[in-house]
Order: sequence, then C-alpha cells, then structure tokens
Amino acid sequence: MTSGIKIRNALRSDHDFIFALSPRLAEVAKLAWHSDDVIQTMQNDYIGAMLADTSVPFTLLIAEDNETSLGFIHVKAHKDEISEEMCAMVTLLAISPTGQGKGIGKLLMQAAEHWTKQQGYRLLHLEVFSNNSKAQGFYNNLGFKPEMMTMVKQL
Repeated sequence: MTSGIKIRNALRSDHDFIFALSPRLAEVAKLAWHSDDVIQTMQNDYIGAMLADTSVPFTLLIAEDNETSLGFIHVKAHKDEISEEMCAMVTLLAISPTGQGKGIGKLLMQAAEHWTKQQGYRLLHLEVFSNNSKAQGFYNNLGFKPEMMTMVKQL
C-alpha cells in the first residue's frame, strides 16, 4: 500500500499544501464551547507559528507519491514537563483526503521516531483533540499512551 510513497524534507514551496490541510485539522476538534471560526483561526495561526519557529531543532517532512503531496508531519525538540529532559513533540500530522488509508500516517510517524532517535531523545510526545477518536486509536496502535489531559468547563 505504501510502495512508491516517498518521505522528503519539506520545502518553502510546500507551505501552501500544509496550509491547505488546515481545515481538515480544525474540523476534527468538535469543541462545543468554541465556534468553528475560532478553531479554524487557531489552527491557521498554529501552522503559521510552527512554520516560522526555527529556534529549536525540528524536522518538517512531506509524504508524496509521483510528486503529489499527500501528507506532512512536523516534529520539534520539546522539554518533557515531568522529567524536564529533552524529547521530541509531533506538533502536527495531517494527511490529505487522497492520501487517507494508504499507510502514509504510519510512514510519517516512523520517520518522526527515526528523527527523535537521531536527536538522542527517548520520548516522543504528541497532542490530540479529545474528540478525535480516530486519531487516538491510530496513536494507540503505534504504542502511544495518554499521560496528561486538559479538561475544560464552559461557564
């Protein structure tokens, strides 16, 4: 299923593709206490900040097939909040509709794990919206376990 899929370093010319996936990232949030517009603005701002921040080690990778971009992952250095050791954080993983179900997410996560090990880190963190059960199942199948949870009450 993943034959022919190439993982490469992202280029500046990939930024439009990355921003084009922002609505897919925002739509899975489904947070009743925030409007869709607020969530979309947050997601766009998050991507903009992610692409602009080069102050810590990071990798931004693109999955493509026949030079068609199908997904991306951004991983950066991060300080573990419990042990305070340096580790890696998957800040975003997104797959285009045409890339879904082809094993691209798994390939990108494998590349993230490889980068993490190259940095000498033993932990790889990520965050996922609590309502995104599909992503949670995906990450659980890759061996991720919940560590902390943010809870919100609308007043």
